[in-house]
Amino acid sequence: MAWLDAHQPDDVANCVIHNDFRFDNLVLDREDPTRVVGVLDWEMATLGDPLMDLGGTLAYWVQDDDDEFFRQFRRQQTHLPGMLTREQVVAHYCDAMGYTLTAEQWRDLTVFASGRPAPCARRGGRRTGSGRRQQRAAVHRDGRLACQE
Repeated sequence: MAWLDAHQPDDVANCVIHNDFRFDNLVLDREDPTRVVGVLDWEMATLGDPLMDLGGTLAYWVQDDDDEFFRQFRRQQTHLPGMLTREQVVAHYCDAMGYTLTAEQWRDLTVFASGRPAPCARRGGRRTGSGRRQQRAAVHRDGRLACQE
């Protein structure tokens, strides 16, 4: 956590963020599956830096050229032919939003993205045999972790 505190980038903006923005929370147009027509699961929405949603998206983004170990954690179909790479997702997002990410910001976002699902995955794994439902995680900008039932 000390490293994250020391390398926390400045916020680019403050707005409503979804806080669980990932591919499987999107509703795609039936006629044009490249067009998003809805976003599901807003229960973790909050005010924050929009780059945190990008980091959350990347936390679940596994691409075809990732190593075998990393591909084991795939939870959505982002590795299939024709899907964007993480680098392409970031470039598209930054172009659409008018942001520029430095190499350091990209690194920090990658670190955030890599650790985001871990705490609740661990906690959820302990609960699998109990019949209780799994949880979702959100990492607040100040580093606090919130798991949600």
